[in-house]
Amino acid sequence: MRHAQIRSRVAGKFVVTTHSDHDFEFSPTLLAHDFSTGQLSRAWVSDITSIATAKGWLYLTVVIDLGNRRVIGWLMSSGMKASQTVYPALKMALKNRAPRLGTIFHSDRGIQYSGEEFRKMLAQNPELKQSMSRKGDCWDNAVAESFFKTLKVENIYGRKFEDRNQAKNSIFEYIEFWYNRFKMHQKSVISPYSHENSFSPASMATARVFSSGGMGQA
Repeated sequence: MRHAQIRSRVAGKFVVTTHSDHDFEFSPTLLAHDFSTGQLSRAWVSDITSIATAKGWLYLTVVIDLGNRRVIGWLMSSGMKASQTVYPALKMALKNRAPRLGTIFHSDRGIQYSGEEFRKMLAQNPELKQSMSRKGDCWDNAVAESFFKTLKVENIYGRKFEDRNQAKNSIFEYIEFWYNRFKMHQKSVISPYSHENSFSPASMATARVFSSGGMGQA
């Protein structure tokens, strides 16, 4: 690497997006580090991360199906309220993939996932069972964290976005035209879309046609 003048990309500035110091209730941990489901819609994981631009922070919320690691819901916004992040991201996920009875929806203990607004949305979809990471255990949501690390190393670190729209366009292309369609995953050695075709007809019944709409508002 020294001879070829190659160096690895390093992590950028870290910004906390999980605020769990609140009075809302926490849901129990149902996932228990079981990230290899073998089925579509057995478990979804969600998280929020931040991306720096010259015009302010951009927040990306994702919902990932552990069955094939496809990002089935996502939303980019300039704010961190539930109505700007987790609510529309889950709405998109429900358009792209039907949950089955008992589908686990796992996240951290942040206020966006714990608040009344989001819990009401989950109650409107009784197939979903809410699950949250244990206090201080980042491994409970390792798949979502791993996705953010991959996204930032491959598409964000070392770049300077002039504004949120430039960052949105770049992230949109990464998620929908690279990660979901072509990115090979260590577990399956194929992309999420290709992996999706390997499931049984019963599992595929939960899949839905891609629905865009996660660009959000600046």
